[in-house]
Amino acid sequence: MPSATASPSTCTCFRLRRASRRVTQVYDHELAGAGLSLNQYSILRRSEREPRVLGDLAGELGMDRTTLTRNLSPLADAGLVEIVRGHDARQRLIALTPPGRDRLAAAKPLWRHAQAVIDAMLGEAGVKRLHRDLDHLDDLLRQHLGEAA
Repeated sequence: MPSATASPSTCTCFRLRRASRRVTQVYDHELAGAGLSLNQYSILRRSEREPRVLGDLAGELGMDRTTLTRNLSPLADAGLVEIVRGHDARQRLIALTPPGRDRLAAAKPLWRHAQAVIDAMLGEAGVKRLHRDLDHLDDLLRQHLGEAA
């Protein structure tokens, strides 16, 4: 149900960005307890299992390489990740450090709480529908933009 104070918009991008900002605020509020933002948490989480190639990680996160590099700087400065060269000298890998693993472990329960808040608002069927619709939209947009699925 639309908010009484929100002006209606037919722009899909506006509606997605507004909802995304509000959802991000919920996660950021929770993750602040571990000293992380949602973007930082996502980077750490997706680098948890093994060092990640910068370009691959950027693609998975839906960011361009420049934005990812900008988001990596505070994590590297805090000693939570390190950026190392791959087998090919042009390749850069992002690897979690032991303090990065500790910070991620501290953040996971906070992330789960934020997730539970959103899930409770939407209900199980609403979450499944939203995930399905967002995944479908992402697939369509990748095709439209000529990206590999």
